[in-house]
Amino acid sequence: MATPANRTGQRARPLSPHIQVYSPLINMIMSIVHRMTGAALYVGTVLLAWWLLAAAMGPEAYETMSSVLGSWPGTLVLIGYCWALLHHMFGGIRHFIWDMGKGFELQTADMLAWGTAVASFGATVLVCLFAFAGGA
Repeated sequence: MATPANRTGQRARPLSPHIQVYSPLINMIMSIVHRMTGAALYVGTVLLAWWLLAAAMGPEAYETMSSVLGSWPGTLVLIGYCWALLHHMFGGIRHFIWDMGKGFELQTADMLAWGTAVASFGATVLVCLFAFAGGA
């Protein structure tokens, strides 16, 4: 099928397919999640700085911040921050492997992407078990 001409008589360039045309692949999903976790780490780092500032301001400020982070929404935020940090780290390792020119074969790239997901969840569980078991 010929490409239709536009008003000036030139052939119109074909449009790029929309993201809905592509089926989601693990590499695509991990790339998007890597960017999302990078953005989320900005917010989490502000909370970390707030916690350190509260510790420096004295016992009352620290107790207030500890009660906020110790509540169930605060605990969920801390777990999410831990997962985002670990996921972004493992994604960074995956990108470092690619920067060395390795891991571009489809099977290897898929394995690295799945490894990023599994390692980030597994490491988060281990960190949370350690932290909530009184090991911290």
